[in-house]
Amino acid sequence: MSTPQKILIIRFSSIGDIVLATPLLRVMRAGFPSAQIDFVVRKEYGELVRYNKNLSHVYEFDAQTGTPGLRILADQLRSEQYDLVVDIHNSMRSRYLRAHLGVKNLVSIDKRVVARTLLVKFKKNIYRDVVSVSDRYIEPVKIFGIRNDNAGLELHIPGDLRASAARSMAAAGIDLNKKTIGFCPSAKHATKCWQVERFKQLGARLVKDLNAQILIFGGPDDRDKCFSIAKAINSMTAQKCAADLSAELSLLETASALSICNVVVTNDSGLMHIAAAMKRNIVALFGSTVREFGFFPVGTRSIVLERIDLPCRPCSHIGLDSCPKKHFKCMKDIEVDEVYNSVLSLSS
Repeated sequence: MSTPQKILIIRFSSIGDIVLATPLLRVMRAGFPSAQIDFVVRKEYGELVRYNKNLSHVYEFDAQTGTPGLRILADQLRSEQYDLVVDIHNSMRSRYLRAHLGVKNLVSIDKRVVARTLLVKFKKNIYRDVVSVSDRYIEPVKIFGIRNDNAGLELHIPGDLRASAARSMAAAGIDLNKKTIGFCPSAKHATKCWQVERFKQLGARLVKDLNAQILIFGGPDDRDKCFSIAKAINSMTAQKCAADLSAELSLLETASALSICNVVVTNDSGLMHIAAAMKRNIVALFGSTVREFGFFPVGTRSIVLERIDLPCRPCSHIGLDSCPKKHFKCMKDIEVDEVYNSVLSLSS
């Protein structure tokens, strides 16, 4: 197979998946230094790759435009005459797009759908090993001699976004010289979320024992939860030591703010992968999902807390709105003491 000179990589969503794609972008650029390497992503996640120096161009698709917008994008991409398409999404939308490009050389990710289905539906584990999604993204291009450089995830943050994040932290009264613990208490699905009350208890304990400050991160939909955690910690400690930064920062500004954290306590979420990209120490709380799906922290010191002995795990590969068994033991059985001790271990 000839060396490709015009390459298109497709991954529409979501936060974690796109951050996990950054090693692929880096090793593709190293393997094809003179090639045009373009990326297709949904508009709301475009910031994550917009400034990536390994890419030639980023196409940001507005999902609100639906199929007509996808046709327009396909026409635009077809004119580029790519000689290789790398589909690391392999969804109905990405398959529709690649089918309209007329490109002969196409490779796509193996999602291990059979293994995943057997594990979720029948609790039969046929995974031979636990492979990160970031490695799975690189598997399709191994035929070109591309290999993972094991340098981990990365985000390219321009100076103006770092400066705006710094201004937001200053306005919130954050001390850059103080031990800082980050909390990411939300996730897209409820069964991936540790209890709010335990984040409050953990935060108050860390403030009292470590003289730490707590930064709480999330998106616009997480504001009530994050505000309540910050308010409770401040009340329990009788000091202003917790700051709610949810909905205040863009994705890359959030990454910049996460970079000051000594340890980040997080659910299995997109922000967990952003923290990993910033090489933070991570305590990851896994409820209904498991490591076999490949979404564990990559390239940084981490402790994953999960109840591996629960026969009902995993109940989903992406999470659910509620526990099918009604007991939610996968998260309720992760005690504050265990998380606290994990934070201490990574703080030393």
